[in-house]
Amino acid sequence: MIAAQAALETRMLLRHGEQLLLTVVIPTLLLVLFGTVQLVDTGSGDRIGFLTPGILALAALSTAFTGLAISTGFERRYGVLKRLGTSPLPRWALLTAKACSVLVIELLQVVLLVSVALALGWSPRGNPLAAAALLVAGTAAFAGLGLLMAGTLKAEATLAAANLVFILLLIGGGVVVPLEKFPEVAQGVLGLLPVAALSEGLRDVLRDGAGMPWGALGVLVAWAAVGLAAAARFFKWE
Repeated sequence: MIAAQAALETRMLLRHGEQLLLTVVIPTLLLVLFGTVQLVDTGSGDRIGFLTPGILALAALSTAFTGLAISTGFERRYGVLKRLGTSPLPRWALLTAKACSVLVIELLQVVLLVSVALALGWSPRGNPLAAAALLVAGTAAFAGLGLLMAGTLKAEATLAAANLVFILLLIGGGVVVPLEKFPEVAQGVLGLLPVAALSEGLRDVLRDGAGMPWGALGVLVAWAAVGLAAAARFFKWE
């Protein structure tokens, strides 16, 4: 039942034009645009090496947080979640299926973005398993926060808030603008954001060839624990 529901959720996401724009088109365009034109001083000669990890983090954010929050919020508004909650599929299994569909979409995102980055001259380093662990932890953190938002706010408020957070984190989350460009007093706070921790952790691994960045992983695990626990506690199915 979980596999069938996950396949359905994935097909629905892939058929939704706005979701594809958010999860596939925008990250790819940002990678190509900022990778070929020096619109922002990345503080590094290896512009693609800086941008690609940040765009991968942004892709995870767009799918696991923004896309999941908006789609779940409107499913809750229209009573879809309520009807599914009374079906033979347990509620925990429904959330598991949603998580699986997010992971499938993210896998497609990673394949596409890595292919584009390699075409632009990217030379990744480090252990891909460490990068995968960071992406999974980041996905859990974003999904917890997205479900918390979708399960507590009205659908329209979720739509506005999720898109606003996406834009703010694109600018201030270390995705395309280095955190060093911000005032020193703000760098410590911004560095604790999940998208910043994921971006910097992926750069440590894929650009610098470092081992597992335990600090970044710890930040992501902490956000995941808090977000998922709060979502489980406060999520309203109708």
